Amino acid sequence: MNTIIETERMILREFSLKDIDAVFEFGSNDIVNKYTGDISLKSKEQAKHIIENIYNSDYKKYGYGRWAAIYKPTNKIIGFAGLKFLPEFNETDIGFRFLPEYWNKGIATEVAKPIIDYGFENFNLKRIIGIADPKNIGSCSVLKKIGMSFYKLAIYDETDDKKYNWYQVFA
Repeated sequence: MNTIIETERMILREFSLKDIDAVFEFGSNDIVNKYTGDISLKSKEQAKHIIENIYNSDYKKYGYGRWAAIYKPTNKIIGFAGLKFLPEFNETDIGFRFLPEYWNKGIATEVAKPIIDYGFENFNLKRIIGIADPKNIGSCSVLKKIGMSFYKLAIYDETDDKKYNWYQVFA
């Protein structure tokens, strides 16, 4: 698989069907999904569906998406990090999810800045947003550390009246 971004401790690359077990591992973890609004995966078939119909579809349609986040010291996929086009808002969002044992180690900050740079340099994006639950202090902190500024508290999904912090950074 081709490396998209490499940092001191991390490699980001596209997901493939070989990654079903890893996607299931982080996708079925209730702690990982606590602030996301997503329901934890219940089967590896759901993980396969996400790889085929979300990750791979986004790569084909937009040229980017959520990438497998591989921790170099162990060569283990510990979650995802990357960009996602949100057609309902006509915006590109940065996002990251990692297994809890990799939290508070600076990994999100380490990969997020190069992701922003990659989006601006390779896709001519003018703005990238970040959306985080206000209770998710870690993610909000990362978004600020990488140079994003808060610009609104707003609903993300019309089916849920929960409000999220919205951040932005311009090219």
